[in-house]
Amino acid sequence: MTKTKGLQLNEVSKYYAEGSNRIAALDHVSISVKPGEFVAVVGPSGSGKSTFLSVAGALLQASEGEAKLNGHSISTLTAQELANIRLQEIGFIMQSSNLVPYLTVLDQLLIIKRMSGKVKRKDKEFAVKLLEELGLGSKLNSFPEELSGGEKQRTAIARALINNPGIILADEPTASLDTKRAHEVVSLIAQEVKSGQKAAVMVTHDERMLEYCDKVYRMEDGRLSLAVLESIV
Repeated sequence: MTKTKGLQLNEVSKYYAEGSNRIAALDHVSISVKPGEFVAVVGPSGSGKSTFLSVAGALLQASEGEAKLNGHSISTLTAQELANIRLQEIGFIMQSSNLVPYLTVLDQLLIIKRMSGKVKRKDKEFAVKLLEELGLGSKLNSFPEELSGGEKQRTAIARALINNPGIILADEPTASLDTKRAHEVVSLIAQEVKSGQKAAVMVTHDERMLEYCDKVYRMEDGRLSLAVLESIV
């Protein structure tokens, strides 16, 4: 039987204790994101978006329900197994680029490969190719302080892609960018999703970016529902 690729959450709930009360940060959330599909999750602050992304990214375990990455359930894995999945199968793109200040652009990518083992010649060649594709070929030896905001986020995208993960999770990737650079960054993510057949989820408040997405979901009070794009933009 062929395992389903991509990301699946089935009736996932995440509860927190608050005094004698039980608060549902996620309330029976179900979603399926297939390879080559780019979806957005919108909603007010405190609606559960960050918890959703943490469960999808194997950073938090669900209280109920099942989360699957590329057909593998992550609900019962050990801490080490989850760490390996985060490194090998998930590319994270955060609000801040979170680049290491003392590493060059190229080394930002190679340090991820070192975490997986020895860096091979083909790894360096792939990193250079990836950076060139993202318009950073002239910045390989530059440090973060020498980059613009857009260049930092493009470096972060390349770093998220260096292990060729099947899943991309982006948390407010345009939060610190102006309109031009925001479109540039999300357009690049969308291109990588399509060309690399990756399943991608972007949590965002930036409604300008929804045009790049195949589907838009709305999160409210821990519940996820498919939104009508025309009613949001």
